[in-house]
Amino acid sequence: MFICLLISTCINHFEMHELNFKILSDALISSSFRHLGILTFQEAAQYICNLPYKRNVFKDNVLCVFDDGGGTCSTKHALLKTLAIENNVNELQLIVGIFRMNPFNTPQISSCLENYHLSYIPEAHCYLKYNHKILDFTGVSFLEKKFIVDLLDEFEIAPHQISDYKIARHQNFLSNWLNEHREISYSMEEIWKIREECIKILSKV
Repeated sequence: MFICLLISTCINHFEMHELNFKILSDALISSSFRHLGILTFQEAAQYICNLPYKRNVFKDNVLCVFDDGGGTCSTKHALLKTLAIENNVNELQLIVGIFRMNPFNTPQISSCLENYHLSYIPEAHCYLKYNHKILDFTGVSFLEKKFIVDLLDEFEIAPHQISDYKIARHQNFLSNWLNEHREISYSMEEIWKIREECIKILSKV
């Protein structure tokens, strides 16, 4: 039932935004999709959406999602953005959104947050935008309407920025957040470890 929900979510995105193009480029990512019999962007996004959520060891490798049979919000959407670039579709944006990760939009981490007496933690989520609308093909139980409500900030990045640059921006946001919320007694290192615990839980879902 969970997989069916994810498929339905992806289809609804396409019905709303009508983003599609034929994969014609001979570049690396395009060729990799065509080798799988995937000939359009919609088919590619559907395929990526249905792959498991898992952390990639070598996420700077553009083929890591194929090699590992899954990926994170960052590696999955960077792959689709690269596919668009290879096929001269420049309207598709790769976005990082900082949002309040809490028990309402991410119920899997409820116990973890409760153990540390936190109502939420700012998390960085990567997704695509087309015509100012969010396209999320992560394949975990994010519901767009819940995610948007808790959005704190967002910025556009390039596919090669999903590693060090994205982490630096996220940690800078967390540092400022801690300075603004003196009632939270955790250090930057401690809050990052808590965040890592949350992500590990999501990786096992």
